[in-house]
Amino acid sequence: MRRDHWSTRIEQLDPATDHHEIFRILAAHEFPWDITQALSFALFRTYAVPSIGALLARTGEFTRRAQKRYDDTALLLDAILEHGSDSPTGRTAVRRMNQMHRSYDISDEDMRYVLSTLVVMPVRWVDRYGYRSFTARERTATVNHFREVGRQMGIPALPATYQEFADLLDRYEREHFGTDAGGRAVADATLDLFATFPANRWLPRRLVRSVAYALMDDRLLDAFGYPRPAPWQRAVVQGALRLRGGLLRWFPARREPFYARQLRSVRSYPQGYDVAALGTFPHRPSAAGGDTATGEDATGETAGD
Repeated sequence: MRRDHWSTRIEQLDPATDHHEIFRILAAHEFPWDITQALSFALFRTYAVPSIGALLARTGEFTRRAQKRYDDTALLLDAILEHGSDSPTGRTAVRRMNQMHRSYDISDEDMRYVLSTLVVMPVRWVDRYGYRSFTARERTATVNHFREVGRQMGIPALPATYQEFADLLDRYEREHFGTDAGGRAVADATLDLFATFPANRWLPRRLVRSVAYALMDDRLLDAFGYPRPAPWQRAVVQGALRLRGGLLRWFPARREPFYARQLRSVRSYPQGYDVAALGTFPHRPSAAGGDTATGEDATGETAGD
C-alpha cells in the first residue's frame, strides 16, 4: 500500500461526522506506536497534579498493581477506539470509566484536564516524532472523538477546538503541577513498570529511566523531583525518534490495524478479557448509608446514554 493511502482516505472523510473513523485510522494504521507512547505519557503527566496523583496513590492500585492498571486503562481506551463510543462495547467501556470515577471525589476541572492530555499529547508527539504531522482535519477529528467521550462521561464545559484544549492543558499545568509524595510514588511505579516491558527488560533500569526523563519537559521533571537530563541526552533520545519518523516515510502504509490489545506490554489477560470486568470496583457510601460498588445512576446508564 502507498504511504499516503490512509491520509488520502482521511481527506475523504468529514471530521464532524466521521471523527471516530479518522482517529481510528490515525491510531491503528498511521501512528499506532506513536499514539500509544503519547497516550502513556499523557496519563503519566496527570500524576504531577497533586489532587490526581495523591488520589491514585491512596487507592494503591497504581503502586501495588501497576501492570493491571496500565492494561485496564489501555484496553478500555482501546475498546472505544476499535468499536466507537456509541457501540455496545464502547458504551460498556465508557460506563466502566464512569463507575470508577464516580466512586471518588474528582473535580470537573481535573476531569477536563485529563481529557485534554488525551487530545493534545498525541498531536504534539506525532508533530514532533511522527513521519508527518497531523493535518487540520485530523486535529479536528481528534478533538471531536474525545469530546464525544467526554460528553458521555458527563464532563461539563468541554473546549470546542484543539487550540482551546491545548491552552487549557498548558494553563492547568502551570497552575497545578506540584510536588506530592503520592504522585511521585505513582510515577516511580509506572517507570518501574516501563522497565519490565519486552523492549526494555534487557536494558539497565537506569538507562530506561534516563530515556524517559529525556522525553519529559522540565516542568514535569521538576514536579516529580526528577533530574533534568543533559542537553546531549535529550538530543540523542529525541534525535533517534525523529530519525525513526523520517525512515518511516519510506515504508508502505500499514494494511492491518494494530490495537492496544495486541501489545506485548499488555500482559494481564493471556486468556482474554471482558470489557465489563476491566478496571476496579471500589465501594463508596450510598445515600441510604450502605455501600455501592457500581457508581451508576438510577438507570445504570452513563451521563451521555
